[in-house]
Amino acid sequence: MSSPFLYSLPPTSTPSLQTHQSIPTTTHSLTRQSWTQSLRANTQSNQFHQAILTYVNMTSSGILPDHFAFPAILKAVAALQHLALANQIHAHVLKYGYGTSSVPVANSLLNVYGKCGDISDVYKVFERIPHSHRDTVSWNSFISALCRFEDWETALEAFRLMLLHDVEPSSFTLVSVAHACSNLPRHHGLRLGKQLHGYSLRMGDIKTFTNNALMAMYSKLGHLNDAKVVFELFEERDLVSWNTMLSSLSQNDMFLEALLLLHRMVLQGLKPDGVTIASVLPACSHLELLEIGKQLHAYALRHDILIDNSFVASALVDMYCNCRKVHSGRRVFDYATEKKTALWNAMITGYAQNELVEEALMLFIEMEAAAGLCPNATTMASIVPACVRSEAFVHKLGIHGYVLKRGLGTDHYVQNALMDLYSRMGNIQIAKTIFDNMDVRDIVSWNTMITGYVICGQHDNALLLLHEMQRVDQEKNESSYEHEKRTPLKPNSITLMTVLPGCATLAALAKGKEIHAYAIRNMLASDVGVGSALVDMYAKCGCLNTSRKVFDTIPCRNVITWNVIIMAYGMHGKGAGALELFNCMVKEVKPNKVTFIAIFAACSHSGMVREGQNLFYRMKDEYGVEPTADHYACIVDLIGRAGQVEEAYQLINDMPLELDKTGAWSSLLGSCRIHQKVEIGEIAARNLFHLEPDVASHYVLLSNIYSSAQLWDKATDIRKRMKEMGVKKEPGCSWIEFDDEVHKFIAGDASHPQSGQLYGFLEILSEKMRKEGYVPDTSCVLHNVDEEDKETLLCGHSEKLAIAFGILNSRPGTTIRVAKNLRVCNDCHEATKYISRITDREIILRDVRRFHQFRDGRCSCGDYW
Repeated sequence: MSSPFLYSLPPTSTPSLQTHQSIPTTTHSLTRQSWTQSLRANTQSNQFHQAILTYVNMTSSGILPDHFAFPAILKAVAALQHLALANQIHAHVLKYGYGTSSVPVANSLLNVYGKCGDISDVYKVFERIPHSHRDTVSWNSFISALCRFEDWETALEAFRLMLLHDVEPSSFTLVSVAHACSNLPRHHGLRLGKQLHGYSLRMGDIKTFTNNALMAMYSKLGHLNDAKVVFELFEERDLVSWNTMLSSLSQNDMFLEALLLLHRMVLQGLKPDGVTIASVLPACSHLELLEIGKQLHAYALRHDILIDNSFVASALVDMYCNCRKVHSGRRVFDYATEKKTALWNAMITGYAQNELVEEALMLFIEMEAAAGLCPNATTMASIVPACVRSEAFVHKLGIHGYVLKRGLGTDHYVQNALMDLYSRMGNIQIAKTIFDNMDVRDIVSWNTMITGYVICGQHDNALLLLHEMQRVDQEKNESSYEHEKRTPLKPNSITLMTVLPGCATLAALAKGKEIHAYAIRNMLASDVGVGSALVDMYAKCGCLNTSRKVFDTIPCRNVITWNVIIMAYGMHGKGAGALELFNCMVKEVKPNKVTFIAIFAACSHSGMVREGQNLFYRMKDEYGVEPTADHYACIVDLIGRAGQVEEAYQLINDMPLELDKTGAWSSLLGSCRIHQKVEIGEIAARNLFHLEPDVASHYVLLSNIYSSAQLWDKATDIRKRMKEMGVKKEPGCSWIEFDDEVHKFIAGDASHPQSGQLYGFLEILSEKMRKEGYVPDTSCVLHNVDEEDKETLLCGHSEKLAIAFGILNSRPGTTIRVAKNLRVCNDCHEATKYISRITDREIILRDVRRFHQFRDGRCSCGDYW
């Protein structure tokens, strides 16, 4: 009898005929029972191709398979996930009359179709089983198949029908149903999951794998404490139990608890496996515990866990790269025998996060060209940021086209990366378009868009988007559970660190305080990043004492925190305090190059020339920080501002040749403006025009120098040159917060609703100031017009408009806080001293360089600015 069996084995996988139960050469003498035993032996020993060959020989020998043989061969087909073969076996089942007469055969068909990927056949087979014949295995196979196809609601409905038909669920049923619950929207899934848990307790089901499934369910639904309770309440924990708990802790950012649990697990005599190592390494990565990570690496090597285990290798690469040991990560990558896409992604991400963008791009090319692997969304989420940061990669917009070509344009991780790309290229509108068209916006999406606005200087839009984010979160919290399958949109530490600089820039103190209160309520204020941002925000809003109080409450301060507070004291003209903080800092953390920029700036604003120079000449030998171009620029500003313009000029000439002198020339030009050094100012300006021909401030400063020296023709020539080159001066802009809203004023602008009232009030104030002895400093006006027109132009300066708005709209005695994008001019500085005395107000004005605190006709800078 010839077999109708059409399956052929691939030539590269021809099975050995040697099995646990050999097939005799005289196959005709074997009984059906012998063939069935051989099939079962093949399947039980995972020799699935051999099982199929046995089945082919069996049917070729004229032996018809029965209800014992079919489950064995179908198990082998399910393991191979071969749909065409499943269809052929199913045809045999029907041909030989076992389609509905044998429940075990029908159950095996359910299993094979569930694993081979044909849900329609799953339904057909299940529906053909008579209701009275469906047993627990039938329902389990059906529910399991529905879960594989991620039809979670139907799987739960099947479970309800199973109970209605009085079929008692088994532990396998509960595992599948728990898995379905974990994939539902959180509120709905948690409600049903708790019902399932209660049902299992009533059934007395305390099996280990049931509890493991419940732990995984609670963790995925965000109720880690419930997962912990389940873990602690049953004693028959196996390795899967520990791994489930370890993975849950790591995925919920409870890294220290994960490491402590690993220690407890080892003490109880359990031997970690690859899953254990891969679950715990992220904790070492995030906490930057390099030594513990190395110990886990050594353990993996001793126990051959790294062999053919791409997951552990990926976790090791991530750990080393996050601990800034990129070369160690690359060695793990190079020695891995099996490099799956996840491992390539880990190495590419490691390079990108450590700003080795060229290496990331080269590895990406190698991944495609040499390894033949197709990049996925995770790959592109790392490569897109690398492209925007790479100077060598010039066709940055082309990467968006590549993403679309790969069909990854709708993945929200990739969309987040594209938003960042366009923001950093200044195309904030395209970034906003991507954001608006996203189907799913997670917390990273909102943070990326907020960051984009901050990068592009649109701080007011960043604050508005934060408000919108909170509104959307509130609406979704109030909606029904059907709309709740999402990541919560509560601002996290990244959100706060991103948006607080916006509050600082706009002097939005009330909004900053609101964010501070939110941070305290949500236990984020102790985070070193959030704490540092709060210190900076309060300092830049003029509240130095509050800034210092926040600094003192941060439990673990890093170099950034110290740099921020030193810079704050410097901006407020507290040079001695900044130096005292520096001396405290070096006892705790090692200063970096930013530290010295901050302390030099503090010395400059306070006229502490000797102290600043002393530190400059000690910084390399005592603190191991090589002076950079920025440090030289600071020292030029320090000594030039103090009137030592010639010495500052000589210092620039003595700078190492390899350093960029742009910043130093700019500092010197500013000093020439203060001390009216025309000749040296011209030298500085000529160098700057060559180095940065498109920067308007260089032309404006030189024009100021000429105007102050009444060299009107030269000043006019500079303005003509600016016009010919298309260089435009940045308009003066000031901000003031009132009634939870930031009001913006631009020099000479009359668009504000109260403009008429503000100009009228300033005219009245001007008359009062003149009576007190105020004389307008018209040298600040660059235009060659008569004195009356110059005075009129001075009234329209943005800081005066903002101060007038604050006085008119606040209660008497209220402190006025104004921020400006440029350096305050001499006239506005002098006028504000008079305004503070006449109106009996404290006026805190922050310009681009420092703070000016006006009170009773005096400024905190002592006119040294």
